[in-house]
Amino acid sequence: MKHLNKLFVAALMALSLNAQAQDEDNPWSIGFGVNAVTTRFGASADFTDNFNKYFKVSEWNILPSVSYINVSRHIGNNFSVGLTGSVNKIDKLYLDEAATTHIITAVPVDDLTYYGADAIVKYSILPKSWFNPFVHIGGGYTWLDEQGNGTVNGGVGINFWFTENVGLTVQSTYKHSFENQAEANVPRHIQHFAGLTFKFGGKDTDKDGIYDKDDACPEVAGLKEFQGCPDTDGDGIPDKDDSCPDVAGLKEFNGCPDTDGDGIADREDACPEVAGPASLKGCPDTDGDGIADKDDKCPDVKGPRENGGCPWPDTDGDGVLDKDDLCPNVKGTAANKGCPEVTEEVVKKLNDYGKTILFNSGKSSFKDETIPVLEAMNAIFKEYPHAKFILEGHTDSDGSNALNQTLSENRAAAVKTWLVEHGIAADRLKSVGFGETKPIASNKTAKGKAQNRRVEVKLIKE
Repeated sequence: MKHLNKLFVAALMALSLNAQAQDEDNPWSIGFGVNAVTTRFGASADFTDNFNKYFKVSEWNILPSVSYINVSRHIGNNFSVGLTGSVNKIDKLYLDEAATTHIITAVPVDDLTYYGADAIVKYSILPKSWFNPFVHIGGGYTWLDEQGNGTVNGGVGINFWFTENVGLTVQSTYKHSFENQAEANVPRHIQHFAGLTFKFGGKDTDKDGIYDKDDACPEVAGLKEFQGCPDTDGDGIPDKDDSCPDVAGLKEFNGCPDTDGDGIADREDACPEVAGPASLKGCPDTDGDGIADKDDKCPDVKGPRENGGCPWPDTDGDGVLDKDDLCPNVKGTAANKGCPEVTEEVVKKLNDYGKTILFNSGKSSFKDETIPVLEAMNAIFKEYPHAKFILEGHTDSDGSNALNQTLSENRAAAVKTWLVEHGIAADRLKSVGFGETKPIASNKTAKGKAQNRRVEVKLIKE
């Protein structure tokens, strides 16, 4: 008895360290409480007579202290196996002395010490319910004082689970010995049990109330609805499936938010605060020119991408955009690429000036009064910055043909040089000399010769 009490104390200490919920989750259980032994049941050879006064507690042998302990382990499919140790004092013993008379009589005894050691195989009927009936079979050995017998056992019981951790167990076990009951060391009897049962042994590493075997995230505490996985941002998507676990989002975006509601997750949206089309990575295009506002230098006016989203200017207002206008600051025509057309009147005016260019006699240098003429011609050339011209030099017939040819070439080149030096692009001008070969008047008179000494200007048409 003294040793059994020590066993109870050890069991209680173990429970204080690990008492949680039993079955496949927590396979181990330990129970203890009181037991009662009645020898009336099984004393008669008549089966029905064994139930006479079955519930008469006054005929039970009850030890008013903790008098049994049970340890069991769940093995699967609602089955568990275990061992039960019990102790009692027998002062009420009932036997059928003749074993055939069916007359059950009380046998006077003086506090026989009862010890039981039994193995049990139990089948739970409703293992997940607070109301958990079970049936059991087994076998064991029972002693009355120094006498003992083996028994075959069977019975029923019920667990009432107050919490996931603790339950009340009531159980009745019939222990059958095959000896002649009139001479048996241990008569057949029923042993009733009532006590507390604790279940334990399940592993819950992260202490979230979900056992590791069922926990999809056993190392980190989580929620039952997510199989033990956490949902840090509380968006209903567990972190393990959430592409944005720290900020609440939508299921269609794997837990990532769509702040501007444009159907593009913020992490893929170049403009997460303002709605925009997917084609522009979620950025708006106010003017609809296909360029996102953030990249558009003129977000309110349509324009080509090549010009940063701004429309091309037409500075001179001639209808030819600056990008195509060779003369963006001077009105021209589309046919002349935005530059003004060189009319016949303009060419005539240039030639009128060309006829008044005066050179020093026999030389290609200019007389002083010619400079204003050259300046007037230069102003006209600048009005047509992309037009190209040929400067033709001509002489009268005085002197040799060779000398006149050279002189005409030099004089035409001198006009070109002066114009280039005063701002006209060299590639716009070409000079050529014809000597005395193309007179426009008679070389027999001074007036005719003066007309033949000239510089003509012709437009180069492309």
